[in-house]
Amino acid sequence: MGRISKFFGDVGREMKKVSWPKRKELTRYTITVLATVAFAAVFFALVDFGISSLLRVIVKQ
Repeated sequence: MGRISKFFGDVGREMKKVSWPKRKELTRYTITVLATVAFAAVFFALVDFGISSLLRVIVKQ
């Protein structure tokens, strides 16, 4: 039981050392992540659509 309480005590001390982002930074990071995810989703959807269309053309012939 002593090891568990020591572990959580260590976790608490380390969490106090963390440099948490300010609200403006967090907003900027969130927008960057969402834009990147949206771009990747659109990119892969277009690639998927292109490959599917190409395969449909090849299979029909």
